[in-house]
Order: sequence, then structure tokens, then C-alpha cells
Amino acid sequence: MDRRISEIFGSMVFNDDVMRERLPKEVYKSLTKTIATGRTIDPSIADVVANAMKDWAVEKGATHYTHWFQPLTGVTAEKHDAFISPVGSCKVVMEFSGKELIRGESDASSFPSGGLRATFEARGYTAWDPASYAFVKDGTLYIPTAFCSYTGEALDSKTPLLRSMDVLSNQALRILRLFGDTQSKHVDITVGAEQEYFIIDKKMYDRRKDLVYTGRTLFGAPAPKGQELEDHYFGPLKTRIAAFMSDLDEALWIMGINAKTKHNEAAPAQHELAPIYATTNIAVDQNLLTMEYMKKIAEKHGLVCLLHEKPYAGVNGSGKHNNWSLNANGKNLLDPGKTPEENVQFLLILAAIIKAVDDYQDLMRVSVAHAGNDHRLGANEAPPAIVSVFVGEELNALIDSIVDGTAYKGAKKAMMDLGIPTVPVFRKDTTDRNRTSPFAFTGNKFEFRMLGSSQNIALPNTVLNTAVAESFRQFADVLEGADNLDAAVAKLIRETFTAHKRIIFDGNGYSEEWEKEAKKRGLSNLRTSVDAYKTFMDSKNVSLFSSMGVMSETEMRSREEIYFENYSKIINIEALTMIVMASRDYIPAAEKYIALIADAAAKKRAICEDLSCAVEKDIVRRLSDCVASAYSGVEKLKVEESYAASLTDAKARAEYYVSKVIPLMEELRASVDAMEVLTASEFWPVPTYGDMMFRV
Repeated sequence: MDRRISEIFGSMVFNDDVMRERLPKEVYKSLTKTIATGRTIDPSIADVVANAMKDWAVEKGATHYTHWFQPLTGVTAEKHDAFISPVGSCKVVMEFSGKELIRGESDASSFPSGGLRATFEARGYTAWDPASYAFVKDGTLYIPTAFCSYTGEALDSKTPLLRSMDVLSNQALRILRLFGDTQSKHVDITVGAEQEYFIIDKKMYDRRKDLVYTGRTLFGAPAPKGQELEDHYFGPLKTRIAAFMSDLDEALWIMGINAKTKHNEAAPAQHELAPIYATTNIAVDQNLLTMEYMKKIAEKHGLVCLLHEKPYAGVNGSGKHNNWSLNANGKNLLDPGKTPEENVQFLLILAAIIKAVDDYQDLMRVSVAHAGNDHRLGANEAPPAIVSVFVGEELNALIDSIVDGTAYKGAKKAMMDLGIPTVPVFRKDTTDRNRTSPFAFTGNKFEFRMLGSSQNIALPNTVLNTAVAESFRQFADVLEGADNLDAAVAKLIRETFTAHKRIIFDGNGYSEEWEKEAKKRGLSNLRTSVDAYKTFMDSKNVSLFSSMGVMSETEMRSREEIYFENYSKIINIEALTMIVMASRDYIPAAEKYIALIADAAAKKRAICEDLSCAVEKDIVRRLSDCVASAYSGVEKLKVEESYAASLTDAKARAEYYVSKVIPLMEELRASVDAMEVLTASEFWPVPTYGDMMFRV
């Protein structure tokens, strides 16, 4: 890299350093107070901020600005307007007003609204989020915003997220006040989102209609080698991948994204990038930018980045690990300290989080539910579809002692000595990690591991924030009126751990035994996204979001509609793609090979009637059976897919896709994959799994 990292880091971001330098002192103080406390911005400073932001952006090469928002599509949206304003008939000046900064307008009916906006009801608004830094990218000033309808309903992922952050901060402060903290004015919710992804050569990608249209391979026989040898995980980076990762790092650092860790993941051609944590709304923005840059930079290297949760069957899929924590006055509220048994504030917060996950395990599952993630959750890879909490051996023993009323002996402070004089002795952690746990405590944070690699992390954090805020609210209501606070806190901690211990599980989440045990405990096992979506509008969930002011019942109902609709649309596209590929690519290819083999057998007999054609006959018979099965599968899939698409009720349509269409898709895949195994490679019309995963 030809420039020092410290010089380029955040150079295209209108961050705190830039604001301090370019804004008048009082304006800077007002704006930073807004950001730090989550309070409403003073409208009187908007013009000053807008002008400074414009001048800075123009110096960085920007000619346009855009309100960058997160509609309920799972991706971002932007409309670019030039800074120019006409002066006379032949001149323009570069202008940007406070009004343009604070509010924009978009067509609300062209984005998913779940019925909130009809086609003729087009107006929607974007509103500046001053707590998320603006940035310059590709000649445009990007202004992170919220997005709402003309009637005020949230039509995006960011608005409920910001509300949830505010309500969690308010309720957490009530808890901190009980423990004598009078200094903290705001509780920060931080997130670090580890991002897994696959890389494929673009020439191979372009030859696969399924990857182009759906992001995953709908067909494909297993390669002779997968991830059995475990030699790819943390292995040396291939030259081409290392070059891509280097360019990606630089691009992210320029945007102020703390890209920290990169490595090969378990499956061939799979990789991971992990950033340092940031405030949640900024972490959401940065993760969306990270995914965008992964795709753009990969293309520059003749590659394609696959963010689908399961691009290839038979090897690990890709997730996104959401590392979540709480901070106040520079202190991590999830740090148990050296003696967690004496850290009563930590134990109360831990109890609140465990209670939240247990009370709203269905919402936790909903927050990560979409068609792509169904290929991971419930499969034999992290994590299972059953929501549980891992706290580790040390905290588990402490919780047991609290519940049982017995003395806690404390964790052993063991040292790790490898018996090699030149290798230092180091302190061993007091607990192991559990990669099969959906929600794991990892020392000073919780790692929510159920998220899919392609999804916006806003909804999972909205659910988590709101559920924990509700626990804090209930706790504060009890404790604020207590005559003996210490006794009341101890009683509440014990009662909570006792009531919600069922959600704590430290064992193998992949095992069949755990599934049976979870059922005995009364934990939900929502295997498909459709199963999860059905729980979204349960009365307790509606009460949670509406009472906290995070989402109204109307906003929730619109999202329920969108969840079912999006699921059906994805399966619809996949089914139609399968029909096209099987009919136009695979069946004709197999028929050509059958004709070649049959012709070879005929030539054999023409040379000598005594020559055996048993091999040719067997190949022709077996391959013909596969072709017939595939053809029949296509015809059945056409009928059921057409019927599913005709259903007008979104829920019924999604249910039909799950129960009728997906099984037929799986049957068709089995037939075509069997054809691939029997057909000569030069006749097969698309790159194989071996080609795609091992020839990057």
C-alpha cells in the first residue's frame, strides 16, 4: 500500500474530526450533543452544517448528494441530485441547504410497504440521521437517512432500529441509576458484524443462470473433495484472493470502516472479514457498505462475491456473527470482571438479557428468517433453528449456585504451559467457546450467530434491543420502589435465572439429542422462515413493539405481509430458474450424450455383432431414466409453481411454496444432479462444483 493507513483512514467520511475542524464551535457542540445523547437536532444549525458538509464534499470530488436509506428490500437505495443551482441563464453555483440536508422525498409506493402505500399514494420522506456519519463515494455525498411514508409509518429498517436504540438506552439508564451511576447520560449499543462470503471466478459465474438470477446453485453434484480435510480454514491466501482482500481493506479503511481480520473460512472458496465494533446504527451502515464493496472490488479482479447463505450444497454456508454489547461512560456493561459473583450489576444485566431471549425466542428467530437462511438454520452447521443461550462453564456454575442457593467456588485461573521452553506460558480462559450456539456470551459481549450472510443486520438488533429494553423496564419497575434494594436485586436475579434457565444450553447444538431436549424444555423449533413469520403478530410481540414505541401494530402488519411476499417471490424466481435450466440446458445436454453413446453402440455392432454393448446400454438406460425423471419433474413443478403464484393471500402463497413447490424443486435437483454424474464433462453445459470452488 503506497499510503500510510493512518493517512487514508476515514478520509472520505464527514466524521467527528472533520466536523470539529469545519463547524463553528457552538454548532459543533450542538451537533455532537445530539449524536451523543440521541436527542433531536436543533433546526437552526442545519444550514451551517449543510454548507460545511457541501464544501468538504466538493473538495473530495463530489458533484451530487443523495439521501441513502434502507427500504424493506434488504438492500440500500439512493437518488442522486446535483449541488448546482442556476444563476441567471448561463451560470450555476454549488448550493446545499439545511432543508435539503434534513429532508428528502422519494416514491414510497415503489418500495415494499405491505399495503401501507397504494400505487397512487406515492409520496415518502427521507430524514437525516445525524448519528450516522455522511461520506463521499463515487463523486456523491451520501447522507444516511430514515425513510417513512407520507402518513408517518416507517418504511425502512433504520427507523425502528434508531427507536430501539433510544428505548434501550433509556431503560438501561434506569438500571444504572439504581447502582449509583448519576454520570451516564446515554447507553451506547455497539455491534461488530463478522461477514462470511464466497468468491467465484466471474467467467464461471456468468455461465450459471442460477447464480446470476438467485445467488445460489440450484443444481450441482458434489465435487470429489469438499471441506473434509479441513485444509482451507485459516489456510494460506491464494494470490488472487489476497490481492482482492488487500484492495477491499484499503477501500473500507478509506470509508472509516475498521476492517480488522480476514481469513479463509471452512468451505473451499469461502472467506470471512471481521471489523472492530461500532455504535449499532453506524455498524449497520458500515456492514451494508462492506457488502457493496465486496461485490464491486471482486468484479475488478475478475471475480464475483457470493453473499447468499448457501451458494453450494454439501459444504458450509455463510452467516454473519453479530457481536452485541452495551457501554456507558466508556465502560462495557457486559464485562463480568475478575469476580463476576461480586459484580451484582453485571449479574442483573445478564439475567435481563437471558430473560429477553427466552421471552422472545420467536422474535429472535423471525429476525433472521428469510428464504436463503433456511438452508443453514436447522442444517448440520452453526447455528440450529432452536434459539438458546451459551454462557460458558464459569457463568453457568455461578448461575447454578444462585438458583440452588449454594456457595460459588469460583473459576480456576489455569495457565497454559505447552512444555516448550521458548513458548511463553499464558493464562487460559475460564471457559471454552461454543460455535454451535445461536446466542453465545464470549467474554464481554453476546455473539448472535443466527444471522444470514446477505441480510441487513438492522432487524436482528432492533429485536434484541427492544426485548432487552423490556426486561430492563420490568426490572426497574420492581426495583425502583424497593425498600431494601440489595435484597430486592438478589431476589430478582435468582427468580429470573430460575424462571429462564431452560434457554441456557452449553452443549452440542447440532445433535439430535438437543432437539429432543429442547422440546422437553418447551423451546420453540421454527424450522422454516414461514413457520417463524406466523409468530410475528402474536399479541405479546405486538405489545412489546407498540408499548416501547419501536413499531406500531400497523407497521408490524405491513412487515408481516412483506416477509411472506418476499419469501414467495424468492422461491418463485428459483423455481422458474430451475425450469429454464433443466428444460433448455441440462435435458438437451444429456440427450446429446445419449445419442452419442447410442451411436457408438451402433457402430460397434456394425463392426462386429459379437462386440458387447452392455456398457453403452447401461449408460443409455440409466441416463434416459434420469432425463425422463427430470422432464416429469419439470412438468410437475410448472403446475405447482403456477398454482402457488396464483394465490392472492400472501401467507397462503408462502405456505404453499414451502409444502408443495420446494419438495418438487428438491426432486428435480436430484434428477439433474444424477444426470451430471453420468454425463461426460465436455457435454455438461455449466461449470461444476469442482470447477467453481477449486479454480478461483
